Amino acid sequence: MASPHTHDVIVAGAGLAGATFALAAARGGLKVVLIDPQPFPAQLAPTFDGRSTAIAFSTFRMLDALGLGDGLRPHACRMDRILVTDGRRPGAASKAASPAFLRFDADEIGDANGGEPLGYMVENRRIRAALAEAVTASDIDLRTPGSVVGVEQTNPAARVTLADGSVVSAPVVVGAEGRGSKVRKAAGIETVGWGYGQSGVVATVRLGRDHGNVAHEYFLPGGPFAILPLTEQRASLVWTESTRAAEALKTCSDEAFQAHLTRRFGDFLDGATPEGPRFVYPLALALATTLTAPRTAIIGDAAHGVHPVAGQGLNMGLKDAAALAEVLIEAMRLGEDIGSAVTLDRYARWRRFDNVALAAGFDGFVRLFSNDLPPVRLARDLGMAAVNRIGPLRRVFMREAGGATGDLPKLLRGELV
Repeated sequence: MASPHTHDVIVAGAGLAGATFALAAARGGLKVVLIDPQPFPAQLAPTFDGRSTAIAFSTFRMLDALGLGDGLRPHACRMDRILVTDGRRPGAASKAASPAFLRFDADEIGDANGGEPLGYMVENRRIRAALAEAVTASDIDLRTPGSVVGVEQTNPAARVTLADGSVVSAPVVVGAEGRGSKVRKAAGIETVGWGYGQSGVVATVRLGRDHGNVAHEYFLPGGPFAILPLTEQRASLVWTESTRAAEALKTCSDEAFQAHLTRRFGDFLDGATPEGPRFVYPLALALATTLTAPRTAIIGDAAHGVHPVAGQGLNMGLKDAAALAEVLIEAMRLGEDIGSAVTLDRYARWRRFDNVALAAGFDGFVRLFSNDLPPVRLARDLGMAAVNRIGPLRRVFMREAGGATGDLPKLLRGELV
């Protein structure tokens, strides 16, 4: 008997989380259609997305399992150490370095994670290129460019109408289009959250000295400033400023930008010179009240947009993708309705607590550190000093940041579903 559906899964959004989920679902035997307004070549342009991402070591296992690791590894910079400092200016640029710091070293958990680093820094454009190549070579039905103009979630199918008039149907539709997700809105899923009144300025700089695979995170009263190691003696700067100041930094000349860096951060960047365009991203928290609705699941930024303070946003989205793919593939193999409320609730229960806990933790972290009140500064500095002296606790933080704790999907253990 012919299937009443055109596909098994409809994926709206071919960004990093959406394309990864589509690839994982297709590798597991599901018939997938992937829809995005942007053709893949546009997503690969250097001006499309200037961010770099900290990929946790467990997330990199997932990329390896999906066949992306070999292509990404030459462009991935190991993060063997992370130094976190609380100060009024970056410690190395101040007259006296702040005594409040945390040091995370991959060597401390080397036996537990097989010698892997704490994570890898990879430019988003490199991840997009690897995904585009793998998705294009797969049997995924690509509708890129393709714009979603209508979504209906009814039994026994989700139906999506595209701008060209075509209609696709499947037992489940997955919203992966980011914070403005049409699929989420059509399902009536609400979000809670707030803006921080700040923006993140992202720029790539070439350093005057080798970074030693060390990532630096400075918590300054105005917001965090991160210096993240990239290949070829470069670094990605993620600089939090007020929205007005951030926009000014985006549009100023390279010379003015470099002068502002030098004035504010002293000699710490050691003659860093900007390379390529600068990008500004508004910072806000947006958390969906639920991850599922009838015939619908949401992943990635459609489900949770968090502050980039810990560099975990994409890792959370890829963990969503791994969990949802595993749930749907196993349901398909058991002959279950993969879009039923019972099936989708397995995904929601798997990911709900982790997403809420991490989003709340990042928000609290930013509020705790982005101020200069003496009592608060004293309390957090004492806390950082204590954690730095307690090896087992520090190792717990490292394993958590590496995404290696809890009930991991098979892909994050390096296994195909």
